[in-house]
Amino acid sequence: MPGPGVLFLRSLIFHILFYISNAFQMIFWTPAYFLIPRPLAWRIVRLWGRSHLWLQQLCIGSTYEFRGLENIPKDRPFIVASKHQSAWETYTVLLFLDDPTYILKRELIYVPLFGWYMAKMNVVPVDRGTRSKALKSMTVGSRKQYHDGRKIIIYPEGTRTRPGADPKYKYGITHLYKELDATILPVALNSGLFWPRNSFMLYPGKIVMEFLPPIEPGMEPEVFSAELENRIESATDKLIEEAASSPNPPPLARQIKAGTKSA
Repeated sequence: MPGPGVLFLRSLIFHILFYISNAFQMIFWTPAYFLIPRPLAWRIVRLWGRSHLWLQQLCIGSTYEFRGLENIPKDRPFIVASKHQSAWETYTVLLFLDDPTYILKRELIYVPLFGWYMAKMNVVPVDRGTRSKALKSMTVGSRKQYHDGRKIIIYPEGTRTRPGADPKYKYGITHLYKELDATILPVALNSGLFWPRNSFMLYPGKIVMEFLPPIEPGMEPEVFSAELENRIESATDKLIEEAASSPNPPPLARQIKAGTKSA
């Protein structure tokens, strides 16, 4: 593992290039992105995602492994329920999905450029407010997308969580599972060890995303909720342990292995 000064410099270079790349690509692909059909526009988004994987590998020394690709259902809609630890998975999971869509806060649609790009992809914006209002908004948008054959991406905890923190799964994913009679594809990962939330520093090492066997429709909501959390958390814990046992583990992996808790 490089020293703190080298890691800081590499992280600084990555952040600068990351934001420059985002701005440049969004401007460069406009207006072509908005004139071509959505399936072709997704090729641009995937190119954008791959470019940032390459940039992180170049600047930080990150490597990547994607496991369980055989578990991704073919020729039918499903909901991706992914662990969320970092910005990394927001542009990585979509690389393996045909015509996906995101569930996100409605306010993001109004962000210049980013929001316009999201609107082009016909995402599912959710109204904030009471739980019943949010669930209704999410269900109405998701039902049409699901029955149109699309793959819906949702983060069951609603926000990025620190690796090793106690999970706090929200009811939204269980509600969609029940209301849409949906197939759920759980996803585990360890990205937060190498690109921690609310952290400037990034660390080299192998980031792993693992697609787990899908959960088919038909379970009772309480049983499904427990099964989903158990599958994702168990697989995520194994990925964290694997990283902690590597020759040069990132600091957070060492802390978790030693039983140290931090905010």
